[in-house]
Amino acid sequence: MKRTFFGVAAALALAASAPCAHAQSFINVLTGGTSGVYYPLGVAIGKIYGDKIPNVKTQVQATKASVENLILLQQGRGELAFTLGDSLKAAWNGEEEAGFKTKLDKLRTIGAIYPNYIQIVATTESGIKTLADLKGKSLSVGAPKSGTELNSRAILAAAGMSYKDLGKVEYLPFAESVDLMKNRQLAATLQSAGLGVASLKDLSTSSPITVVSVPKETVDKIGPPFISAIIPANTYTGQDKDVPTAAVVNYLVTSSAVSDDLAYQMTKLIYESLPELANAHAAGKEIKLETAAAGSPVPLHPGAIRYYKEKGLIK
Repeated sequence: MKRTFFGVAAALALAASAPCAHAQSFINVLTGGTSGVYYPLGVAIGKIYGDKIPNVKTQVQATKASVENLILLQQGRGELAFTLGDSLKAAWNGEEEAGFKTKLDKLRTIGAIYPNYIQIVATTESGIKTLADLKGKSLSVGAPKSGTELNSRAILAAAGMSYKDLGKVEYLPFAESVDLMKNRQLAATLQSAGLGVASLKDLSTSSPITVVSVPKETVDKIGPPFISAIIPANTYTGQDKDVPTAAVVNYLVTSSAVSDDLAYQMTKLIYESLPELANAHAAGKEIKLETAAAGSPVPLHPGAIRYYKEKGLIK
C-alpha cells in the first residue's frame, strides 16, 4: 500500500512539474468602439490568432479604447490592446489627469502600428472652417478620458482654447457623435482614428461636411508624440483637398504576465499577416514592420524583442 501511494504521489508531482504542451491559452483582444478602426483590426487579429496559434481561444472586446484598454491590461483582463502613443506614455508615467491613478508597470509593447489622424469634421451649415471657429459651437470630444478625448484637450490647448470656450461639449463615441450631427444637434466632432474611419465615411455620404485643418504650427506647440500629417483629398465624400492635421502613432501592447513564447507568436503573426490587416481596414495598409520596434514609451515585451532580433530590427 505504501509503495503504491508513494508511486502515485511521485507520478502526480512529475506531472505537475512538467510543462503542459497542450494547455489552452486565452487571448482577449481589447479594441475600441465598433465604429472605429481598432475594432475591425482587432477582429482580424483575433481570427489570425485563433487560426494560427495552436490551442488558443480568442475573444475580441469592444471598449472605450486606449485608457480603458491599458487599465484592463494592468488588471490582467486582456492579453493584447490597441492604444494611442500619448495614452501609453501617460499610463507608464501614472498621470492621474489622463485617467491613470498609478503607474501601469505591467505594460509591455508588442509593436508600433499605424498613425491615428486627428480628424475634426464639422457640418457645412455650422460655418466652422478653422479651429478658431469652434469657439461657441458644440463639439464631441470622444468618450471621457479616452485616447480621443486626451487628444481633444491637447489640440484645443495648442490652439489657445479649452472646453470652456466651446458652446457645448459632448463626450460621445464616434457613431453617436455622427448621429447627433445628422440630426443637426451637434456642430462638429473630433475623432482620433485611422484614415477612412467608418463613422466619418457614413457622415460624409449623408451630409455636407468640412474637414477642419490643424496647422503645423499648432502641432509643433504640442510636440511628440504628435506629428504633422495630411488627410489626403477624397478620403471622405466632398473633401476635395488635402487637409493638414496632427497624427499620433498607435501601438499594440500586452502584459508582462503573457509568456515570452506567446508574445513572440503574437508579434510574429501581426507583422507576417499585414495583407489580412489591410483587407480588414484601410489603416492596416499603414502598418510597417520596419517601424514596429521603434519609439514606444514602454519597454518591448521579451517575446517581441526575440522576433525583432530575428528580423534584424534590433541587434
